[in-house]
Amino acid sequence: MSDRQVKGGRILYGRRRGKPLRKGQKRLIESCLPELAIPLQADQIDLPSLFTGSCRAYWLEIGFGSGEHLAWQANANPDIGFIGCEPFINGVATLLGKLEESGAKNVRLHNDAAEQLIEKLPDASIERAFILFPDPWPKSGHKKRRFVSKENIESLTRIMKPGGELRIGTDHEDYGAWILWHMLKSDKFTWIAENSADWRERGADWPPTRYEMKAVEKGLRPVYYRFRR
Repeated sequence: MSDRQVKGGRILYGRRRGKPLRKGQKRLIESCLPELAIPLQADQIDLPSLFTGSCRAYWLEIGFGSGEHLAWQANANPDIGFIGCEPFINGVATLLGKLEESGAKNVRLHNDAAEQLIEKLPDASIERAFILFPDPWPKSGHKKRRFVSKENIESLTRIMKPGGELRIGTDHEDYGAWILWHMLKSDKFTWIAENSADWRERGADWPPTRYEMKAVEKGLRPVYYRFRR
């Protein structure tokens, strides 16, 4: 099933639903997702009000897939408020299962296009952001659908704190070059890399995702970019 949302003529995402949800997944979507969903009715999101405890910072993951990375980070950083965006409902259900199992309470979710949420976030409110193995839209005519774009980089510039870190990973060679070209064109971000190991190897606090491991099994070599706001 596909579900496309258009903003300024640009399609934001493709598939929203895959295989039918299992009974347990349906329960999680019906009972847990409403509690964790971020309301967008107000002109601006009040981040402290989203979380039951006090958070020293807020981190954002755009397109969390099945949630392996987000769940790991939430468990490793209980004093951080995590915001996850993912339109694919099957991935959301999988993450909810991980959160229920771990008992993590510091995650809130947006089950729709990330652009909708980003435009409601306050200025300089996000300390760290992740875009991990996004859809590369490999066909030439589809490249305009890629999340990494001049417009979205400008939006991230607004919401990220000075000194904050943006992490982007991909296993697609062309998208890797695309990402670097767009990011280096921005004078608001600095590439954190002194040698090839800085972008060829994940750090200890950068756990793998299911999509990444599939790519590695195929013999692809991912890149791991880090940029400073």
